[in-house]
Amino acid sequence: MEPLMTLVLILATAVCAYMAWNIGANDVANAMGTSVGSRALTLKQAVVIAAIFEFAGAFLAGDAVTDTVRKGILSFDTEAAYFDAAFTNDLMFGFIAAMMAAAVWITIATRFGLPVSTTHSIIGGIVGIGLVLEIQYEASLIDWGVVSKVVMSWVVSPLMGGLLAFLTFYAVRSTILEAPDPIARSRWLAPILALPTFFVLGIALQFKALKGFISRMESEGVIANKYDWLPAKQDGVWNPLAENAWIPMNAILVAFVIGMIGSLILYFVLRNYEFKGEGFHGVERIFVWLQIITAAYVAFAHGANDRSNAIGPMATVFELLTSTPGELADKVDVPLWLVLLGSAGIAIGVMTWGWRVMDTIGHKITDITPTRGFAAEFGAATTILVFSMPFLAVPVSTTHTLVGAVVGVGLAGGAKNVDFRVFGKIVASWVASLPAAGFGAVTLYVAMASTPLNMIVVLPIAFAGVAYVLWITRDDEIAIEDALAEASGGGDKQPTVFELFHTHAEAVEATVEHMLTAVSKATAGEDASAEIQATIDAELYADNIKNALREKVSAREWKLLIDSDEFLYMLGRQDRIADYAQNVAEQLSFRPLYDNAKARGMVMEMAEAVQKTTAIYEDTVLHLRDLTLSGYTKAGRTELRDLINQVNLAEHEADVVESRAAGFVFREGSDDPLAAVHMYRVLQRLDDVANACEDAANAFLPIVYQ
Repeated sequence: MEPLMTLVLILATAVCAYMAWNIGANDVANAMGTSVGSRALTLKQAVVIAAIFEFAGAFLAGDAVTDTVRKGILSFDTEAAYFDAAFTNDLMFGFIAAMMAAAVWITIATRFGLPVSTTHSIIGGIVGIGLVLEIQYEASLIDWGVVSKVVMSWVVSPLMGGLLAFLTFYAVRSTILEAPDPIARSRWLAPILALPTFFVLGIALQFKALKGFISRMESEGVIANKYDWLPAKQDGVWNPLAENAWIPMNAILVAFVIGMIGSLILYFVLRNYEFKGEGFHGVERIFVWLQIITAAYVAFAHGANDRSNAIGPMATVFELLTSTPGELADKVDVPLWLVLLGSAGIAIGVMTWGWRVMDTIGHKITDITPTRGFAAEFGAATTILVFSMPFLAVPVSTTHTLVGAVVGVGLAGGAKNVDFRVFGKIVASWVASLPAAGFGAVTLYVAMASTPLNMIVVLPIAFAGVAYVLWITRDDEIAIEDALAEASGGGDKQPTVFELFHTHAEAVEATVEHMLTAVSKATAGEDASAEIQATIDAELYADNIKNALREKVSAREWKLLIDSDEFLYMLGRQDRIADYAQNVAEQLSFRPLYDNAKARGMVMEMAEAVQKTTAIYEDTVLHLRDLTLSGYTKAGRTELRDLINQVNLAEHEADVVESRAAGFVFREGSDDPLAAVHMYRVLQRLDDVANACEDAANAFLPIVYQ
C-alpha cells in the first residue's frame, strides 16, 4: 500500500474509533439509563455492567460480515457505466466523511445530554454523500423507500414503545401495587409476569443479539440451517413448523425454556425471601432484579447490533483500500482488529461520557422506579423485536423506542409526570440528526475532494475543532469521578425526591422532639438552655435540607411526579413546622413560665399533643414517599387521605388542650399577669406548630384527588 494510502487508512481508523466511542457514550443510556433513574443501579455500577455487556455483545455476537452500505440506504449497479475506480474512490472518501460527520453530531448531542440515534446519524451522513454522488455521476443511488421508513420510525417506534410500556406498568400496578398486600401478591404473580418477559428476551436474544453467532455456527457446520432458529428473510409464513417460518419452532422452544428457567428461579427465590422493607419497597426490590436482567440484555444486544454502525463503513473503506479499484462486494468480512477496535471503543465511550445521557433518560423525562423502569425496558425490547422482524423490517431506533417507553410509563401517572420540555428537545435532536449529519458529511466530502492530501489536512482540523469546542466548554463539565461519587453516595443508591422530602420531615420531627424536651424541662422549673439550643440547631439542620432540596427542584435537576410549584409549596408548609418549634424554644428562653403547677402541666400536655400531631404528620409523609413508588394506586391514595384526616383530628385535640390551658391561665394568672401572658404566648406558639402540621398535611390533598 502506498504511504499516502497508509495515512488514509490510519486516519480512517481514527474516525472509526471516534465513532465507536460516541456510540458507547450516547447509546449506552438505552440500556442503563432507566436502571440509574430507578436507583436499581448506581451510576458507577451501571457504567461497569454496561461496559462489560456492550463489549461482550460487540465482540462475541456481532456479525462476522457486514453490508458494504449500512441499512441499504445506497444501492448501485456494479455493472453500470459509472461504477469504476473513480466512483469507488469517491465512495471510500464519502464513507469516511459520513462517519466523521455522524460522530461529530453525536458528540454535540451527548455534550448536552440528548439521546440521539447513532443508526440514524450514520444514515444521515450516507444520505448526504449519496446526494452528492448522484449529482456527480448522474445516477440514482439512494433508496428513498428505506429513508421514508427511517422517518416513519421517528413516530412509530416511540408510540409503540410508549404504548407497550404504559400497558405493562398498568398491568403491574393493577395486579400487584393495588393489592392489599403487594409483597404477598408479588411472591406468586411476579414469576408469572417473568415468563413472558424472559420469553421475549429469549426470542430477541436469538433474532437480534446472537444472529451473527448462529450464522457462524452454520458456516462452521455446527448446525445444518440457521433458519431453524432465525426468521425467514422473505416470503415467510406464520406456521412455526415450516422451513420458511417467521418464528421457527426451535426459537420458540429455546425462548420458552429460557422463560421457564427465569420464572422458576424467581419463584424459588421469592418463596422464602425475607423482605427487610415492607409494602411497595419490597415490590420494587423484586423488580430491581428483573430490570437489571433486562438492562443487561439490552446492553448485550446493543453491542452486538450497533457495533456495525461504527465498523460497518470502516470495513467497506478497508475493503476498498485493499482490493482492486472499481470493485466492491455486497458484503465484506470484518477483520479481527476492527472488531476489537469497535468493541473497545464502545466500552470506553460507556465508561467516560455514558453518564451524560443516562442522566437525561433516568431523571429528566420522568421519575423512574424499578417497576416503571422494568416496564419501559420490556416495552422497548418488545417493540424493537417486532419491528426488526422481516415481515415488517422497519429500521427502528433503540434510542427513540426507549425514550417513548419512558414517556409512556410517565404518562401512566398523568401528563404532569412527564417533562415535555425535555422530551421536546430530544425529539428536535432526532429530527435534526439526518440533516445535521448529512450536511456535515457533504461539507467534509467536498473539503477532502477525494484526495489523500486534502484528507490528511481536513480530518486533523476537524478533530482539533471538536477538541477545542469541548475544551472551551469544560467549565460546566462534571468530572466523571464527581458524577460517580454523587450518584453512588458512598455506595448507597441515589434517593428519590420524595425520599429526601421524607428526610426533611424526619428532621422537622426531630426539631419538635427537642422542643418537647425543652418544654418538659421548663415546666419542671429546670434549666432548659441546652435543649433550647438543641432545638435551634435541629431547625438549622432541617433548613439546610430544605434549601438544598428547593435548589435542586427549582433548577429542575429532577423530574417530579407532581408540578414543581406544588412540591415547593408542600416543602414550604412542612418547613414552617420546624420554624414554629424553634419559636417555642426561643419563647422559653425569654423568662420562666408562670409559676403554677396545674398551668405548667397543661403546657406540657399541649406540647405532647403537638408532638403527637407531628408524629402522625411524619407517618403521612412516609406513606407519601411509598405512594410515589406505587404509581399512585387508589388504595395508596385512600390511605394517604385517612392519614391526613388523622393529622387534622390530632390538631383538633391539640386545639382543645390549648383552649382549656389558655382559659385557666387567664383565670388564675391575675397575681402575675406578665408571666401569665408569657405562658399564653408559649401556648400560642405551640398551637402554631400543630396548625402548621395540619396545613402541611392538607397540602397533600391534590395528590389524593388527582
